[in-house]
Amino acid sequence: MTDRFARALPRILSHEGGFVNHPADPGGATNRGITQATYNGWLKSKGRGARPVRDVTDAEVAAIYRVQYWDAIRGDDLPAGVAYAVFDAAVNSGPARAAKWLQAAVGVAADGVIGMQTLAAAAKAPAHLVIDAMCDARMAFLKRLRTWPTFGRGWTRRVADVRELAHIWASDEGLAPPKVAAAPGAGAGPEGPLQPVLDAIKSPAALGGVGSTVAAVIAAADGDGPLAYALSAVLVLAAVGAIIMLMRRPAE
Repeated sequence: MTDRFARALPRILSHEGGFVNHPADPGGATNRGITQATYNGWLKSKGRGARPVRDVTDAEVAAIYRVQYWDAIRGDDLPAGVAYAVFDAAVNSGPARAAKWLQAAVGVAADGVIGMQTLAAAAKAPAHLVIDAMCDARMAFLKRLRTWPTFGRGWTRRVADVRELAHIWASDEGLAPPKVAAAPGAGAGPEGPLQPVLDAIKSPAALGGVGSTVAAVIAAADGDGPLAYALSAVLVLAAVGAIIMLMRRPAE
């Protein structure tokens, strides 16, 4: 299991609970969020005969959630918090509907299939705004269901919990999406046009006579009080001007 999937699955299961067979639930007998029909289908795909969903194992639960929900919504390729919000929505309302909520949130055609265009848009969109838009759309959908009077309170609590945790994970540096490349023209080189000046300031000795000016800046910066700060500012401007003139001077 990937780190993100492994972190998300226990959260999903905490909302799904154990074995239930609520008469108002159209899914019928369900264990840890897996319906009898889903379990039968998965067993058949493995060449195995049907058996009660009450007997589903931990390994089978993880495999079903991974293949039918996490992989279906491209969880490994989405930003961390967004992936969790989509994952939980997919388990609760189906992968296609969850994908459409994501696509609407990031401004691409809502066809229910998460492809490269959706992933690119999700990577660029502000994750916190995407999470809120998805959770809002999800709540609006749930409130329209005929089973809302029965399950509405639990759904409301679940979506609120998902929203909160998704925002936390969206801010997690270890699970953040890849950084977007800097816009073209942002600098003359990989660190911008002022990098030579900054490099020069870091090495006053390499500047010859200008080094004394830079050294003065450094000494002044060590002082305290308004006078020292003012003197430092003047010397900084003088040092930068001298460095620029030196860099423009033809080599002898």
